[in-house]
Amino acid sequence: MTPSAIVQKLWNYCNVLRDDGMSYGDYVEQLTYLLFLKMADERTKPPYNQPSAVPAKYNWPTLLKKDGDDLFDHYRHMLESLGNEKGLLGLIFNKSQNKFQDPSKLRRLVVDLIDKENWSVMSADVKGDAYEGLLEKNAQDTKSGAGQYFTPRPLIQAMVDVIQPKPKETLCDPACGTGGFLLAAHDYVVKHNPNMSADEKRKLKGSTFKGWELVQSTARLCAMNLMLHSIGTDKDLPIVVSDSLATDPGDRFDIVLTNPPFGKKSSTTIVAENGKVSRETDIIEREDFWATTSNKQLNFIQHVKTLLKQNGRAAVVVPDNVLFEGGAGETVRRKLLAECDVHTLLRLPTGLFYAQGVKANVLFFDKKPASETPWTKKLWIYDLRTNMHFTLKTNSLQRADLDEFVKCYNPENRHQRKATWKPELDSGSGAGMTAKGKKKGTPSPQSSPARGEEVKNQGRWRSYNYDELVSRDKASLDIFWLKDESLEASDNLPDPDVIAQEIVEDLEAALEQFREIVGDLSAKDHT
Repeated sequence: MTPSAIVQKLWNYCNVLRDDGMSYGDYVEQLTYLLFLKMADERTKPPYNQPSAVPAKYNWPTLLKKDGDDLFDHYRHMLESLGNEKGLLGLIFNKSQNKFQDPSKLRRLVVDLIDKENWSVMSADVKGDAYEGLLEKNAQDTKSGAGQYFTPRPLIQAMVDVIQPKPKETLCDPACGTGGFLLAAHDYVVKHNPNMSADEKRKLKGSTFKGWELVQSTARLCAMNLMLHSIGTDKDLPIVVSDSLATDPGDRFDIVLTNPPFGKKSSTTIVAENGKVSRETDIIEREDFWATTSNKQLNFIQHVKTLLKQNGRAAVVVPDNVLFEGGAGETVRRKLLAECDVHTLLRLPTGLFYAQGVKANVLFFDKKPASETPWTKKLWIYDLRTNMHFTLKTNSLQRADLDEFVKCYNPENRHQRKATWKPELDSGSGAGMTAKGKKKGTPSPQSSPARGEEVKNQGRWRSYNYDELVSRDKASLDIFWLKDESLEASDNLPDPDVIAQEIVEDLEAALEQFREIVGDLSAKDHT
């Protein structure tokens, strides 16, 4: 059976369960528990003959033997008991609960849908892709909020394609969500290295990847995703359930790929003895950080720098505020430009993420040893945002939409790149306003044009040298140069549904900023 057929079969049954009030997220979780138990049982039989980590009184056959209320009671006790176990069992079953309302529907899922497939014999591609399909459908359910843990797969693939992980290189994601970056990197290494040695294969499976995830329920989905793709061992999966920003773990990696959670401030709700509620902003203080701030994205940038080995490579999804915010933001940008080689910025269009109101970018940089001179010589920027309109349903991002970026990046030798944008030679119609608001002629490729500055050549790829970057106000990397065609003529306007979606996203982003301001003001009132 194909992955799409399996996904459709399992998902059709989810629609039945929704009548009982079960959400998409609850369904994927219940499916995770049952799939794990079924696969653990399959591996006790030939040709595997492996001892099961699941205690005999809670193994898969015990579920098949029961029905009605007996099945319900047994399932509830099973989840409770396995959740108290250590290691892999604890990772999968911790805080697990039965979300079924009707024992007959639980039995149908167990007997008719899961038991009839041999999941262990099924290739990792088939069962892994099937599970990924369910995770994406879950992310599309905006009410669940699961979309914040799901990065669009075409974007992940393009990031991995330019980073080009190799056998024996270590890779981590400090905010791994459901494991998209880890899986894509694994697939890339396998696809591009068909003749790996036994040692390389063993290391790829057992010691190449590591992920941190703060939310237990998301870590559970990630663990199952990795298992189905044959990453990690039966006794150990490379997932840590903790706040990765809390401390330097001591581990260093060749590659860091991550999309940290959106949302600017971290805070803790404090309830006093008299019942009065206040909020304290969580400021991360670490000796390895350049700046102390409550801005999570700035902290993740600093954390990624710490996690990298010398000459290690990073690709990090960041919201726009990381590129222009003052204070700690400016400190982090100036330090990053000086102490790392910040070589590429991909400006992403709206309409990519399931979380609303997100304007994001991908920042690529390499960690370098101490030096008296700045390591960043030239930052190349690819503008995929101006005049690009995507929606999640009717015009979703495809991997082919990133082909030109990957070609321009030139991963085989990124030191040999060619701009697709060229300045106009005449100084008439191409004139515009610089970022500092002064009238001038057509800019050189190294200058910093303002948003909407008229440029007849519509190339999306150009570079800026270090001096140009640090001379900008607050060392802002929030740079655009292409003319927004929709501002010029109504004929160029995108479809109404796209305009409506972009308005919603702009309003969501503005509301989020206002929420942060209100939160900060409330915190000050209570101090």
